[in-house]
Amino acid sequence: MKLGSLKEGGRDGSLIVVSRDLTRAVRATGIASTLQQALDDWSNAAPRLNALAESLDAGDADGVFDLDVAKLAAPLPRAYEFVDGSAYLPHVARVRRARGAEVPESFYTDPLMYQATSAGFLGPRDTVKVVSEDYGIDLEAEIVVITDDVPMAVTPEQAAGHIQLVGLVNDVSLRNLIPGELAKGFGFLQSKPRSALSPVFVTPDELGDAWRDNKLHLPLLTHVNGDWFGAPEAGVDMQFDFAQLVAHAAKTRPLTAGTIVGSGTIANEDTAKGASCFAERRTVEALEHGAPKTPFMAFGDTVRIEMFDAGGRSIFGAIEQVIERQARPE
Repeated sequence: MKLGSLKEGGRDGSLIVVSRDLTRAVRATGIASTLQQALDDWSNAAPRLNALAESLDAGDADGVFDLDVAKLAAPLPRAYEFVDGSAYLPHVARVRRARGAEVPESFYTDPLMYQATSAGFLGPRDTVKVVSEDYGIDLEAEIVVITDDVPMAVTPEQAAGHIQLVGLVNDVSLRNLIPGELAKGFGFLQSKPRSALSPVFVTPDELGDAWRDNKLHLPLLTHVNGDWFGAPEAGVDMQFDFAQLVAHAAKTRPLTAGTIVGSGTIANEDTAKGASCFAERRTVEALEHGAPKTPFMAFGDTVRIEMFDAGGRSIFGAIEQVIERQARPE
């Protein structure tokens, strides 16, 4: 099934079930008012939501309306936790090689992960507002999974059973603020503003055989200003699968239902597949030409992130955003 949230009913939105072709929807009235509420009682809510989804796709549901993506909030407008990994080591290796550093051996056995911004997510058509272009505005096209309640110290095999939904994220980064923050030795803060989530999250069964080994085996397509930017294969070169990432996050603490776990920027060894962020493209340019040629994003630029199934159908809908200047408060 596919789930989304309308921009109504308060800051957590109003839960809807969306048709497989992303054209119609129905409110989840009487089951759960928000996606977080559904995740809090997932074992009871999921079968009822799935039955509603089947009724919607069969044409039997009441209260059906045409889906307008512009009226969608993020499926989870705010989450208790968002932890983002960096599971694609080709990206990590290239970035480090560009500054003359090697990849530590531990990176091959222990996932990189940080605590990301979760207090609010942008909807799939919301603008990305930034105070200054000097911050180095970048997109990051990634896959996320959403869990139910995960016990502390689960194994990856156990963690796989706690992955309930899959989606996309534009994990916005302000690249020129990152070096100064990392130099302090205490991680990201100002360099990581709010990210945007795909129009819908889907249950893994919606992905068919593209979801296997706890990975999503499809290309993730990004366009910038209407031009092809990259389509790396998400199931290739992923050092740690999502079950391993969830288990890593839960090593010393339980995870609350609704926790979002990110893959990190999708990247392949094959650079012909393009990039999922400007930092990646600039790194490849630096390695090939001695210096990056492509600037970071500017006000007025657009980004579109989408994934299609083997039949060419959009799975999650598209994240489509414009970069805008944020006025300083008076």
